Amino acid sequence: MHSDFNIYGTQLNSRLILGSALYPSPALMQQALQQSGCEAVTLSLRRQAPEQQGGEQFWQLIRELKLQLLPNTAGCHSVQQAVTLAQMSREIFQTNWIKLELIGDDYNLQPEPMLLLQAAEHLLADGFEVLPYCTDDLVLCKRLYELGCKVLMPWAAPIGSGLGVLNPYALRTLRERLPDATLIVDAGLGVPSHACQVMEMGFDGVLLNSAVALAKDPVLMALAFSQAVAAGRSAFLAGAMPKQDFASPSTPVLGMPFWLQEAL
Repeated sequence: MHSDFNIYGTQLNSRLILGSALYPSPALMQQALQQSGCEAVTLSLRRQAPEQQGGEQFWQLIRELKLQLLPNTAGCHSVQQAVTLAQMSREIFQTNWIKLELIGDDYNLQPEPMLLLQAAEHLLADGFEVLPYCTDDLVLCKRLYELGCKVLMPWAAPIGSGLGVLNPYALRTLRERLPDATLIVDAGLGVPSHACQVMEMGFDGVLLNSAVALAKDPVLMALAFSQAVAAGRSAFLAGAMPKQDFASPSTPVLGMPFWLQEAL
């Protein structure tokens, strides 16, 4: 299991990755990212085109933060769309990292598994370092890992739902069956305790956007998630006590108090 947070050879100290969309203002986005201590940020070329003059303030703030950029292919529904957007993002942002999103259902934004595999294979062959957004399906994750995706980003619940971990068994199984993969839970986490939960399972990191950006106080929520991720990681490394179906007192109860023995 990983002691260091490693994304394709790049070491990060913070295990929290934040998105850059949905914030009330660019300034609040910048403050939240800084408060979180994150070292990587996701961003979408489709939603924020640098050539548009209206987005100049946004890009200036991103550049000032000096974070690792993780472009994504949000909104793509075909292999060709995803590949083209990834290539454009690499040219503009000067990074081989790409968060591969290829949606198969517009209702819950669930990834399309067969096309996701095809797109990942194409991008890996083109020199990209692919971080696929996927479901918690073990077979799909194994196929992506076997293709060469060293980092996988399974969901906890649908994007933006805030429902938390819907299938703890599936996530625990992924962690156990893919011990050498870097696994980052992406999508569906709504509150810091959700992030702490998956980190306690042994996941390597957490990616968030809506839970922070849509909070009443995004800056404070970014700090809360940062602390939760750190606490969950520490708990995992410390090792939890075993569960049992009966009470076990922390203070021994055998024998009687010494003063009661003297009275008798």
